[in-house]
Amino acid sequence: MTAFARTDTSALSQWWWTVDRWILAALIVLMGFGAVLVLAASPAVAERIGLPGFRLAQRQFALLPLAVLTVIGVSLLNPRWIRRLAVIGFAASLALCLLTLSIGVEIKGATRWISLAGLSLQPSEFLKPCFVVVSAWMFAAEKGEEGIPGSTIAIVLWLAAMTLLLLQPDVGQAFLVTAVWAFQFFLAGLPLLWVGLLSAAGLLALTIAYFALPHVGARIDSFLDPQAGDRYQIDRSIEAFMNGGLLGRGPGEGTVKALLPDSHSDFIFAVAGEELGLIACLIILALFGFVVLRGFARVFQDNSLFVLLAAGGLLAQFGLQALINMASTLHLMPTKGMTLPFISYGGSSLLALALAMGMVLGLTRRRVGIGEAV
Repeated sequence: MTAFARTDTSALSQWWWTVDRWILAALIVLMGFGAVLVLAASPAVAERIGLPGFRLAQRQFALLPLAVLTVIGVSLLNPRWIRRLAVIGFAASLALCLLTLSIGVEIKGATRWISLAGLSLQPSEFLKPCFVVVSAWMFAAEKGEEGIPGSTIAIVLWLAAMTLLLLQPDVGQAFLVTAVWAFQFFLAGLPLLWVGLLSAAGLLALTIAYFALPHVGARIDSFLDPQAGDRYQIDRSIEAFMNGGLLGRGPGEGTVKALLPDSHSDFIFAVAGEELGLIACLIILALFGFVVLRGFARVFQDNSLFVLLAAGGLLAQFGLQALINMASTLHLMPTKGMTLPFISYGGSSLLALALAMGMVLGLTRRRVGIGEAV
């Protein structure tokens, strides 16, 4: 029996019968995996930095209910209100990213965090989903009857976001934002000539980053040549997968996490490999694939260009971020400090992803007969 009758006309009842409950369930399962893995990986990290053993896990667990409420609360909104929320969020994120350059906390040579009311916040995490929705609005507006130069505005907004991200510096987030933005631009009808020009510009930017940013060059060199650069974390990561085998050693029984500085965040997938095993890792991979593919299946049934570009961009961002994290952990690409969605430790990442997927659920709701404007 369901919680709501189909004859119930309340907002919650309409939400229940129009939202994709399978995607919502998959996201909650991913959060469950994240809770188990953060609980397993964070005590060793907390002790290394002088905190009580379960302090990091407690912080993450305190935010999990808020993340679930964010997913559900944002998914209650119609596309018009999601667009308004994204505009406000994008403006606030840009301002906070600018603020990090002057009063931000420097960690590992980057100023990506800002302290607000005693809490550490990474504004770029919230910039990503909001920028996707704002860009989708601009691209769609140019194709409509509003006469708005949407593509030009989207390019200006992209340049503003890239400038702030690269000044931090955060090349990985800049790459992710640019890749998703280019994907949206292509869906909106970007001419093939521009596709080639953007691809060439991307390769040029990567070449410049390789020579201009030492840490980017070191990571690429380490990936291409095992003898070049520091491979300590990636070697420990591969060791963790080898130790875990098919079924893993069991939750909390892994040993490599004590040697991995970022085992609770960037390399948490390695903890999953050692403690839960190959089968659990494949289940996690399948959950990410399920969310992305089912989301696109819902999106392609909608006749709104804005919904297609916004939800499609958010899904691409979600899937690409997960792919980058897992590929880095498995040494299939140069390492990049990027969280595994809903699984890695990090309050900003958790809440920003909850915002993004709440938007996806809201945009892909069945709107036939419920009078929701786009």
